[in-house]
Amino acid sequence: MKNSSKLFTIGLVTSWYSSNIGVLLLNKYLLSNYGFKYPIFLTMCHMTACSLLSYIAIAWMKMVPMQTIRSRLQFMKISALSLIFCASVVSGNVSLKYLPVSFNQAIGATTPFFTAVFAYLITFKREAWLTYITLIPVVTGVIIASGGEPSFHLFGFIICIGATAARALKSVLQAILLSSEGEKLNSMNLLLYMAPIAVVFLLPATLLMEENVVGITLALARNDVKIIWYLLFNSALAYFVNLTNFLVTKHTSALTLQVLGNAKGAVAVVVSILIFRNPVSITGMLGYTLTVLGVILYSEAKKRSK
Repeated sequence: MKNSSKLFTIGLVTSWYSSNIGVLLLNKYLLSNYGFKYPIFLTMCHMTACSLLSYIAIAWMKMVPMQTIRSRLQFMKISALSLIFCASVVSGNVSLKYLPVSFNQAIGATTPFFTAVFAYLITFKREAWLTYITLIPVVTGVIIASGGEPSFHLFGFIICIGATAARALKSVLQAILLSSEGEKLNSMNLLLYMAPIAVVFLLPATLLMEENVVGITLALARNDVKIIWYLLFNSALAYFVNLTNFLVTKHTSALTLQVLGNAKGAVAVVVSILIFRNPVSITGMLGYTLTVLGVILYSEAKKRSK
């Protein structure tokens, strides 16, 4: 029984890594290498898949009990989180048009820095001084990595910083807005409600900013039907990122999750360099390593201060 449980956990972690890294690499391939230059439409495809598959998983397959929205205020809070979530995902996808995955991941690793900043600005919550000190290598590493990045693109860098900050802001606001017992939702149910709201936000943005994208996609499909399969597979993967993240959180400890999360970014960097063959410098890799070490120290400091 213990062995089968161990194999189940290993399978879960492998699925989590595969879906996370897979969706990241496929986003990069579509937006940068394939030439599908429509990040808002791509994000809308992801959110549509998350809406449908979340409903199937919860309402039909009963993977978790369905939680209902109890008030208009709770709906407004979820809508606000959904808007920030949209901004984060769209910005992250836009940045992949300009930056290699390795550098994108290095910037993404600074999430704890933005989380600490927003937690202080919004809730006035102060961490122990040691926790703030550990954020110095997190930021310094990205500064070093930026200086040594052969494919540095200023607009891509700014957009990626924005995506990272939005991701941190969502996590801080989520902890505040959905803190009461009656309003708490598990991540599966939160996605069930956030994803369709995100589609409502993204649809007008797609129509305004990526005019005739459906017609262009269908025209592309007439020449190369693989684009439809890429979009369908990529959208399904985007849902499985959330599903496997929920399951790994449920079946492992918080410490294991932290370690796995830190290692996941490093694995994504190595795999992306092997696939896309983007040039990397020793300075850039040293900067990224320093950031990851800072994140590990930050996690340790947070754990000790509790």
